[in-house]
Amino acid sequence: MERTLVILKPCTIERGLIGEIISRFEKKGLILAAMKMIWLTDKLLSEHYAHLKDQPFFQRVKDAMRVCPVIVCCWEGLEAIEVVRNMAGKTNGRLAAPGTIRGDYSMSVQENIVHASDSVATAEAEIKRFFDEDEVYTYTFSYLSNLYANDEK
Repeated sequence: MERTLVILKPCTIERGLIGEIISRFEKKGLILAAMKMIWLTDKLLSEHYAHLKDQPFFQRVKDAMRVCPVIVCCWEGLEAIEVVRNMAGKTNGRLAAPGTIRGDYSMSVQENIVHASDSVATAEAEIKRFFDEDEVYTYTFSYLSNLYANDEK
């Protein structure tokens, strides 16, 4: 099983969409391996968004992520990274397809509801950045046999 990181951004918290967004991942069949609410520090944001440090919007991104606490989640499932990114939709909410999280809840490239890891390497680094090893759980549900074919597990 693959793991990925999702951050419910401040716009999600402030708009009262936490349950709706988490519910979409649960309904898809992803398994919640870890979740916590945290207030992001400038240092943590500088590390997390280091790939954007030379962009003119870098400070704006960091400021937006510090409006209120965020909820970080680790989701698990087959091809979880691709599944979550497809569910999230295009980064720009105005361009995201209806039915995706951003397509249904966002009109912004900045205030776009969720952050989702974009690769296995990124997911591994991000999960380690936000969670201690003992905060990420492995468990199974009896209904897994209804989610995947026998040869997919």
